[in-house]
Amino acid sequence: MGGCERARAGLRRAGGLLAMLALLLPAPGLAECLRGANVAGAEFGDLPGVAGKTYTYPSRATLSYLRSKGMNVVRLPFRWERLQPQLGAPLDRAELARIDETVAMATGMGLAVILDPHNYAKYRGHMVGSPKAPSSAFADFWRRLAPRYAGRDDVIYLLMNEPAHISAADWLPSVNAAIAAIREAGADNLVMVPGTIWTGASHWFEAQPGGSNAEVLAGVVDPLDRYAFDIHQYLDADFSGTKTACDRVGDAIAAVDAMTRWLSETGNSAFLGEFGGHPRPDCYRGLARMVGQVNARPDVWLGWAIWAAGDWWGDYPLSIQPVDGEDRPQMVAISRLIERRNPEEKACSAFKRN
Repeated sequence: MGGCERARAGLRRAGGLLAMLALLLPAPGLAECLRGANVAGAEFGDLPGVAGKTYTYPSRATLSYLRSKGMNVVRLPFRWERLQPQLGAPLDRAELARIDETVAMATGMGLAVILDPHNYAKYRGHMVGSPKAPSSAFADFWRRLAPRYAGRDDVIYLLMNEPAHISAADWLPSVNAAIAAIREAGADNLVMVPGTIWTGASHWFEAQPGGSNAEVLAGVVDPLDRYAFDIHQYLDADFSGTKTACDRVGDAIAAVDAMTRWLSETGNSAFLGEFGGHPRPDCYRGLARMVGQVNARPDVWLGWAIWAAGDWWGDYPLSIQPVDGEDRPQMVAISRLIERRNPEEKACSAFKRN
């Protein structure tokens, strides 16, 4: 969608965002670079699970805390199987109501919401695109969900979290089927497209059968040309975020640099949807470097969401959930980098590339 068309569409949708104007902190709108956090909990537990006992959606207190830090976006993980217990069937009303409530609460505070089916390109263990979870079923899921928040700049559709154990060539047909379904359903929302190999920047150019993410995902088709890539990058030995030390900060920064060059050269944009580190000085320095690196390129990066806030994290080492009202050190490390300080960050030109 061109800049003029997007501006006109934004004006038509402005009425739905007026409630944000009453907040002390300015509302983001999608012209402003996005800086925020994942809010984990709804993807927790075994299936089917019991809401409030084995999994949870974020509380008002958690969302208010993130907003008070100046953040303007949350990435909301949830399980596809809970929202659609049977492929091809209607969405579960109770689970949809929980998502509705979270979206209303977050956007009412001025937080945009990225909806994130946190399934690694699987449904009940079956790979998307396989006979038991065909691309048509994935498209059906999005065809049912997309109209719910259609026409809203403050709700973004992430197709899937971290596709893994699938090649980019096998993933692309499902991507294009889902985008087509979203647009056919009348939704012009921004769509985020992940790559494979956990959509890591460090793996974006890695050889795969049929081609790398960089090669294959040049074939993404969006009738509105309103999509961005969802990219993840951790700082530890295998870039998984599961190791204690952040001993590959330099390699992670280099991977994001390579991703930035590719975005610039190809006319694409991206969002850093996950990154994080343990509570230790090498991680704090790495987190600040990575956030600063993305902040410096609002022409290609829409922004970032750190992993992760969430009411049930307890002593999880990557948590940024405050404890007894005190900020976790990871939040302290990035706090000065949350504010959108200059005109380029407040009018994020990365949004105009799509």
